Amino acid sequence: MSTKPKPGKDNFTRNLVIGVVVGVILIMLVPTLISKQTDTSAKIPASVSAERGYGVVFNGELTGVPVIDVYEDFQCPVCAQFEAAQGDYLESLIAEKKATVVFHTLSFIGTESVLAANAAACSADEDKFLALHKMLYQTQPKENSGAWTNESLVAAGNSVGITSDSYEKCVNTGQYAGWVNNVAAAAAQEDVNSTPTVFINGKELKRGNEYYDRALFKAAVERG
Repeated sequence: MSTKPKPGKDNFTRNLVIGVVVGVILIMLVPTLISKQTDTSAKIPASVSAERGYGVVFNGELTGVPVIDVYEDFQCPVCAQFEAAQGDYLESLIAEKKATVVFHTLSFIGTESVLAANAAACSADEDKFLALHKMLYQTQPKENSGAWTNESLVAAGNSVGITSDSYEKCVNTGQYAGWVNNVAAAAAQEDVNSTPTVFINGKELKRGNEYYDRALFKAAVERG
C-alpha cells in the first residue's frame, strides 16, 4: 500500500502561505509606489521648479556655479543644527550670486511638518521664504507638540513682515498641500529618506563634520 501523502491539503497550505507572503509584500510596496507619484496639476509656489524636484530655487538662472540641494524638515532638530551652522553662509551665497541653492521642504515627522512646509511655500509667494525659513528653525518647538498650527504660522509670518491677506488665506487653506506631497514624492525618487540631506552638484555630501563645520562645508561647496 502506498504511503504517499495526499497532495490536495499540502498544495492548499503551500498556496495559502505564498498568497499571504505576496499580500504582505504588496502592502509594503503600495505606500512606496504611491509616495513616488507626483501630481502635476497641484499648485506650486513662486520660485519652485518641478525639474529641480519641486524645490524652492534661488539663483536658478546662474551657470558655472555650485548647485546645492538641501532636503530638510522644519520639525527636524538636526536640520535646525544645520541651519544654525550653515544658514548664514547659504544666504550669503544666494545674495552674492555664487551658487544655486534649492530647498526641498519635506514632511517626514508629521502633520506639523506639512503645515510648516505649506506656510514656507506661502512665504515664497511674498518673497520672504528665507526670512520665515530662518525664523522657524530659530523658534523650532518640540516635535509634534501642537505648537505649530495655522494660526501660529500666520503669526510667524507676521513677525518677519508678511502681513498680507493672501498669505493668511494661503496658510489657512493649505493652498500648497499638493506641492508638499510633490516634494516628498520627488525626494523619494532620489532615495532621500532622512533629513538633513545635502547634495552638491548632484553628489550627496557625506554625513559628518562637513554638515556642521563652516570651513569644511565651504570647502565642499568650493570643491563641488
